[in-house]
Amino acid sequence: METTIWTFSLSVPFTEWVKIYDSEDVTNMHTSAGIKTLFRGNSKDDPSQVCAVQQAPIGVAQKLFEENKDMIKGSGHIIESTVVKTYTEN
Repeated sequence: METTIWTFSLSVPFTEWVKIYDSEDVTNMHTSAGIKTLFRGNSKDDPSQVCAVQQAPIGVAQKLFEENKDMIKGSGHIIESTVVKTYTEN
């Protein structure tokens, strides 16, 4: 398993983005892929900045991201702003 920390900017209010992220469709897609969200929230200092923390089998979260960039972009996630850090328990 690995833990992935995603930080990125939004082009829409966090409340709009989180409705999509927490939607049944996205939740089912994550569950089917073996992804568990541990946290998702926005910065207290800048509400357009988001941090999401996920756990999944190695490589799964990044693969899902790469395969679904158009849908992710449609949620208000600014793809070009994404910074990904991945950690394992080696």
